[in-house]
Amino acid sequence: MRNSRGFKNMDISGKYHNIADWMDGSGPMSDIVISSRVRLARNFSGFPFVTRADRAKRAEIIEFARVQLSRPFNAGNMTLKLLEELTELEKNLLAERYIITEKLSRESGGSAVAVSENESMSVMLNEEDHLRIQAFASGLDINTVWERISELDHQIEQQVSYAYSEEYGYLTACPTNVGTGIRVSAMLHLPALHITKQIEKVLNSARDMHLAVRGIHGEGSEPVGDLFQISNQTTLGKSEEQILQEIQKMALEPIVEYERRARIRLLKETPIVVEDKIFRALGILTGARLITSQEAMFFMSQLRMGVAMGKISIPIKVLNEIMLLVQPAHLQHLCGDNLEASQRDQFRADLIRQKLQEYV
Repeated sequence: MRNSRGFKNMDISGKYHNIADWMDGSGPMSDIVISSRVRLARNFSGFPFVTRADRAKRAEIIEFARVQLSRPFNAGNMTLKLLEELTELEKNLLAERYIITEKLSRESGGSAVAVSENESMSVMLNEEDHLRIQAFASGLDINTVWERISELDHQIEQQVSYAYSEEYGYLTACPTNVGTGIRVSAMLHLPALHITKQIEKVLNSARDMHLAVRGIHGEGSEPVGDLFQISNQTTLGKSEEQILQEIQKMALEPIVEYERRARIRLLKETPIVVEDKIFRALGILTGARLITSQEAMFFMSQLRMGVAMGKISIPIKVLNEIMLLVQPAHLQHLCGDNLEASQRDQFRADLIRQKLQEYV
């Protein structure tokens, strides 16, 4: 079904019971790198930045995007939805799936999102900039993501004029995005570095390289389940290709290698301790009747490490799926009812046992 502007309507009910393709554990180095993402910040010329736009002007920006971007959005099989038409649960669900940011999920109006059928691409309208274009892939596959997002960006720029300076590059609401407007990031699972107490040393080295280290939901979120999001912080003075190359070769690949070495060290020096952590986590996850979100992510991290080490045979895709579905909005969506915190803990435990039962 399409709306009056020719866009397909977004139907959330009954859809998000599984993971997106880019979380299926099929990409390069996916035992450590859960996903790669490239995001572009863009603004239309002739309109004020979102931070300087009132509600009427924000609505005008969305209407402009509806009319001008129907061709590239429809070519990418993308659906468009106004955030004000979604319930709080639906917005939280989209945030947990990284389709929108947590910041955008709290907006009361004047914002929208377009998302592809397989969720590998989305465009947020009126987040911090007029457009936040993002693409994802499983594992460490930044170049593939860049090719896809660059093509969509090119298609959009054929339809509209971006705010651009010959001296500075793309103009953005936040000065750190001026230039290329690109943010390159990866979601890393680093349990062995945590266990061997090397994690702060590695992450501080990343910060010294002017990289941002954040939790699973980006800015303002805390790391859980030994999951860390690492991205570049500046975009001015370098080409997109330079930024892509530097973050992959100088940061992400070395961190992956540090984690691999830490896992080898653990298996060599303290094999019984490692196995105890892994099988204790498996026992709790397959036996618990109540489990909090924090507990679930902690033990799932141990279990995921055990799978990567060859101690347990469970598909990575299944573990990634569980780590997504145990989040509050997904549990609420799956249950189809409002749940109190204690009810979520019970439903979460039931879900985990059900997902793991055929592998133990």
